[in-house]
Amino acid sequence: MFLTQLLPTNKKQFNTTTMKTVSSIVENYIKTKPFLLNALSLGIINLTSLSRNIMSELENEFGKEVKQGAIVMALKRLTEELDFKLNHKINKVIKNIGEITVRSQLTDYTFAASETVLNKQADLITDINNFSDIFYTSSRGVNETNIVVSNSVNHLVDKHFANEKLIQKLENLASITVKLPKENIVVPGIYYFIFQRLAWEGIIINEVISTSNEFTILVSENEVDVAFKVIKDLKN
Repeated sequence: MFLTQLLPTNKKQFNTTTMKTVSSIVENYIKTKPFLLNALSLGIINLTSLSRNIMSELENEFGKEVKQGAIVMALKRLTEELDFKLNHKINKVIKNIGEITVRSQLTDYTFAASETVLNKQADLITDINNFSDIFYTSSRGVNETNIVVSNSVNHLVDKHFANEKLIQKLENLASITVKLPKENIVVPGIYYFIFQRLAWEGIIINEVISTSNEFTILVSENEVDVAFKVIKDLKN
């Protein structure tokens, strides 16, 4: 009597564990396919057809036969979760995007990191302070230092950094600075959502500069109007 009661319970527990494992494999697979992930969130994919196409790959990962129904269920659950995360949390932040500022006629310099480059930057900033309405920003990586300035002060950069190793110089760029609501730091996917839209329009982003509640992208002056419209339309 004891064994009769015990066996169905164990069987139920085993099936639940199996379903969780299938769901985990499906989720991990989808997360490695960014565009597929987004298409699922938009609800534009037939889940039955998708499950059929990915079944053999999932079975290899699972190590045994997987029922198509289990894959469809896992995809449906994942789609519902994505709908909440993207269409609710992210959209709430995107709708509250603040001012969008555009600056044109910029030059992007990239120098190799060196022991003297910081001193050169200090000298450059001292000179730039004598000019009004000048765009200047910089960032430092492990091996490179990046400086973006208005074209009108290119001669100062060229003078102060004459002995530094120039890796790249891009001219005729424009910047788009976007002010984000404070909630952006606790909601995952904000940057992905924005940059994905820009990628769909074929916009090439030359640089990304960010602080806690705003980010700046550098694009070609030929593409700035389209990039601005893409970001502005996100709020609508």
